[in-house]
Amino acid sequence: MVLLSASICGLRKLMAKCEIVCDYVGSHGHNYNAKKSVVMVFEAGGKVPSSVPPVMLNGTALQRVSQFKYLGHILTSDLKDNADIERERRALSVRANMLACKFTRCSESVKGTLFRAYCMNFYTCNLWAKYSQKSYNAIRVQYNNAFRVLMGLPRFCSASGMFAEAHMDCFYSTMRKRCGALVRRVRGSTNSILKLIASRLDCTYVGHCCAISNGMAQR
Repeated sequence: MVLLSASICGLRKLMAKCEIVCDYVGSHGHNYNAKKSVVMVFEAGGKVPSSVPPVMLNGTALQRVSQFKYLGHILTSDLKDNADIERERRALSVRANMLACKFTRCSESVKGTLFRAYCMNFYTCNLWAKYSQKSYNAIRVQYNNAFRVLMGLPRFCSASGMFAEAHMDCFYSTMRKRCGALVRRVRGSTNSILKLIASRLDCTYVGHCCAISNGMAQR
């Protein structure tokens, strides 16, 4: 459960609502755990207050953090995606090495199917909108190397050539498809909030996805 507020005062009011319904929540087998709850203050224009009034839950002050994993996606107070890109790069490395070890004697067709299933599904990658070129290049290189290792190709062979020969999407094609799919789903949604997001020309994520789909990355 996530509570969002533009001010500490507003967040405290939301927390007070949670405390009011604690008895009802507890009677249904759930509890608000202050030890597992945290507070994150997002930066505004690169600035963040040095001191923030405490936010309480059932008399316990919640810990303030600068990074938190929510639904598998790493959020940071500066709203940059470098940490989440590194999470996905590490996960890709683990999956690729596992495939290379267990399926080294399989045919190229089988290896291609495995690569599509385990290495092309970047979780929440279409939410990456603010990151460094270094982080983005690192996961691109990992993606290329994963394919080389699985297929037993030379380390410095042409990335575009090997994907074209295997009729496989390269890193950029994969990202374009994922971002294009997000924009299509948001614009086609019947949810009023998503419709509002899609209609905003200054929406960071939709604008970034459109740029990626057109072959231009905005960072």
